[in-house]
Amino acid sequence: MAAAAAAALLGTAVAGCGAGGAGGAGGDGAPAPGVVRTSPIADRLAKLPAAVDGAKVVVGRADAPRTVQVLVDPRCGYCAKFEATGGEALLEPVEGGEVRIEYLLASFLDRDGASGSVKAVNALRASVDAGKFAEYQAAVFASQPEGAFTDELLLRVADRVPGLRGPAFDRAVERGSYAGWVGEAEKAFEATGMRGTPAVLVDGKPVGTKDGSMFDAAAFARTLGAAGIGA
Repeated sequence: MAAAAAAALLGTAVAGCGAGGAGGAGGDGAPAPGVVRTSPIADRLAKLPAAVDGAKVVVGRADAPRTVQVLVDPRCGYCAKFEATGGEALLEPVEGGEVRIEYLLASFLDRDGASGSVKAVNALRASVDAGKFAEYQAAVFASQPEGAFTDELLLRVADRVPGLRGPAFDRAVERGSYAGWVGEAEKAFEATGMRGTPAVLVDGKPVGTKDGSMFDAAAFARTLGAAGIGA
């Protein structure tokens, strides 16, 4: 999808996946079908606590003084690009206890008739119970297929996250145990008023979208610094 079309859907964004159904997975650098990858910073991500708070997944210390909201859809190729670039700029302030991240996991890209986003968000919710959310989410985005996520692919991605696979997690993935929560997470995303993903909100305001800095780790670190995070 052309950047101009994405900007029209997102309003303030330079590029992204629009809630009208356009965008989809398979952004630049998407792996070949069936390829499973992990994050190069998986060891650091594995140490981050995560907990469910209503329709959100909160990563980092619960008493962190600042909160950043991150809105993503697992099938959005631009979200995968963000997680591999600008998303890493949030890691240090989260590790240091300065920031906690509230993830709003959207599934609007399934409106085209696919079910990959719903399946992926369901699996991500299950990974919280196993204490593996941050590491698994990074692996899910790194392994984003050109089409929809399947249960089989989500389980193979989980194989790359030590300690995640087990009867409870596998059952939740295969049975869609958190389908109700997935629906609530989508409603929470829609309630923000944002029209697409990825989006990062600091004090309720989008950052890094107009200038595209969210797709460059160093540039996004400067953007966050201007908002008083990690400065």
